[in-house]
Amino acid sequence: MASVNKDSKGWRIMFVDPNGDRRQIRPGKGTNKATAQKISRHMEELIACKVSQGILSRQTALWLGKIGDQLHEKLVNVGLTEPRWSVAIGEFIAKYIAMRNDAKPATVRKWQSCERHLVQFFGSKCDLRSLSAGDADEFRSYLYGRNLSENTVRRYCGIAKQFFRSALRKKFIEENPFADQVAAVMANTDRYHFVTSEDAARILEACPDSQWRLIFALCRYGGLRCPSEVLALRWCDIDWANDRFQVHSSKTEHHEGGGSRFVPIFPELRPWLEEAYELAAEGAIYCITRYRDQTQNLRTTFGTIIDRAGVQRWVKPFQNLRSTRETELAEEFPLHVVTAWMGNSQLVAARHYLQVTDDHFAKASSPKVAHIVAQKLGETRRTGENPISPVSRKPSQFTESSQQFVSVRGRKVGDEGLEPPTPSV
Repeated sequence: MASVNKDSKGWRIMFVDPNGDRRQIRPGKGTNKATAQKISRHMEELIACKVSQGILSRQTALWLGKIGDQLHEKLVNVGLTEPRWSVAIGEFIAKYIAMRNDAKPATVRKWQSCERHLVQFFGSKCDLRSLSAGDADEFRSYLYGRNLSENTVRRYCGIAKQFFRSALRKKFIEENPFADQVAAVMANTDRYHFVTSEDAARILEACPDSQWRLIFALCRYGGLRCPSEVLALRWCDIDWANDRFQVHSSKTEHHEGGGSRFVPIFPELRPWLEEAYELAAEGAIYCITRYRDQTQNLRTTFGTIIDRAGVQRWVKPFQNLRSTRETELAEEFPLHVVTAWMGNSQLVAARHYLQVTDDHFAKASSPKVAHIVAQKLGETRRTGENPISPVSRKPSQFTESSQQFVSVRGRKVGDEGLEPPTPSV
């Protein structure tokens, strides 16, 4: 139990710490008796939780988060709580990023980019606890003012939401100001580009060596992510006998069963895979060996190759190669099979990968399709069936016999009720 008493220096709280030692703290000048008693009650719960390894009540947790730094430091010195992290936005986010050893380098770079925007807008010394939902709205407007795309703004707001969710879980703040910010990335069909077989052939011819031809073929005909999945492919992953190869994906490895998948050795891919295998050095582990340096920018080199091929450059070059392949495969195979090969979900495929091409419009307006539609309409006229709603023919099975029940309408139930009369013996 903690007790409160007063001496010449003011109020003090006497207590026995979790180790059994008698201790005391002074709440500070200007503290009245009621406040000292409130502090002592919360201290009693802190001591009990330390002893029992229990969980603090919401009330005490909120109180601990709101008290001043001086009182909090006194509780730290007597072993009743842990030191506070800084709640200054700059220091907090820097510590959060440094703590996340599980994050991939590309993810860290995105976090750091968002961190720069947050610090530039709010200031590095801004207290997390002072920000509101309205401040989050203003930050979003600031991002739009920097001429960032809608999806980029959404990503930054989503990352900010993640930062503040961590602060919320640590009880540094009571609510997440970014909680209701829209962060889901939208599909941007304006950035779609279908890489035709003709353009693909010209690009393959312009590639400087067999390894670049394999990089392009793996993306365009294998649907692999570049550079992560392309550079991770090893010769031991190629199952020549069963016409398939195993792809290891760092992007989806955190999902259950998403660390790897099997992809067919498609006929369009096989020549370039065999060529690279024939030219590979003895004992080579990886299929791509010459372009593994992290400082090399494959996108820049690929742009030069596209120019050399005389093909117009397109945005998101590697993603659109993957999108093109998934669109082609979806024409020939069930979507659940295609997504298993591509390593994404049907929802992601439909929202971000599958394209509507000029060939789709041409096919829909061709005389052959018109003949098939006319043929189905002719069958409908002959049978009287509605092909759109097969169940619409069900009511017609009672049309002939329904008239015999017309006389039943309006009759009242007799004295015998609903049960049929039983003949007397």
